[in-house]
Amino acid sequence: MGSIELKGVEKWFGDAQVIKGIDLEITDGEFVIFVGPSGCGKSTLLRMIGGLEEISRGSLIIDGRDATSEPPSKRGLTMVFQSYALYPHMSVRDNMGFSLKTAGAPKAEIEAKVNEAARVLKLHDYLDRRPKDLSGGQRQRVAIGRSIVRDPTAFLFDEPLSNLDAALRVEMRYEIAKLHQTLDSTMIYVTHDQVEAMTLADRIVVLEAGRIAQVGTPRELYERPANLFVAQFIGSPAMNVVEVTTGEGRYTLPGGRGGAWTGSAASRLGVRPEDVTIAAPGEGQLDATVDVLEYLGADTFVILDTAVGRLTVRADGASDLRPGQEIGLVFDETRLHFFDDAGLALAR
Repeated sequence: MGSIELKGVEKWFGDAQVIKGIDLEITDGEFVIFVGPSGCGKSTLLRMIGGLEEISRGSLIIDGRDATSEPPSKRGLTMVFQSYALYPHMSVRDNMGFSLKTAGAPKAEIEAKVNEAARVLKLHDYLDRRPKDLSGGQRQRVAIGRSIVRDPTAFLFDEPLSNLDAALRVEMRYEIAKLHQTLDSTMIYVTHDQVEAMTLADRIVVLEAGRIAQVGTPRELYERPANLFVAQFIGSPAMNVVEVTTGEGRYTLPGGRGGAWTGSAASRLGVRPEDVTIAAPGEGQLDATVDVLEYLGADTFVILDTAVGRLTVRADGASDLRPGQEIGLVFDETRLHFFDDAGLALAR
């Protein structure tokens, strides 16, 4: 079992409140990712679950028992940090089995668990090496293996891929996804990288200034953001947001063009870069001038100057657009997002 529940959890450092009443249920075997900008409280919240930070108010329930005041060693959780924290003088085998050895486990049990973790993480060929002889990705796998041998209730990952280069990050994302499928264990993962969040999570918890802005699957957050913060944080490139006026069954952009809208009064319109089609000048909702082209192979991100500010469009990689070219922009009317004055999403 590995269910975790937070009830009204708060964290205060003196007079500063950094976690502001978090209510969250994580089911057994779920992969949940905390994501948000720097300073939003995601690592602090993870450390509170792990017992490395005290909970100022509220309660933490692990598998039905109140673990709010339990020390880290009693919670049955294990943490994998950004730094590998491996013992340089020990072999991979000894690093992975160290926690079991200090707990007095029999040698046969230690060997069996280390070998099983090495099998899962493909580390058998490296068991007798020392950390200095390994790549960054291999060291991170050793750090994960050290956690696996403890057979924890849940794994807590605190930005484990931040120290890796781009290629290794992609490789380790795959390794962690496969690990979750293999172990079927509860995992809570902190990152500032939304690509990691979108590709790994069963559910994403978006944090803003110590509060939960939205919880949902990656698809739910991308297609149905609850507010303007989530809409612009989730997605790369970010959602384009422009000011609009609404009334008489339509929305109107600066310049007088727009389209149909029969919902509540909106002050801003959001449209994803892939939901805009490039057309001839004068067509669609806006005219624009091509400013910069970012060629990425299959896609080209087209950065545009418009009457409502800078917008980004995702175009085909074979696009023949050129800087300075005048174009029109056609919005996909079925995929627009509208927000009120408070930044809350309006029902479509």
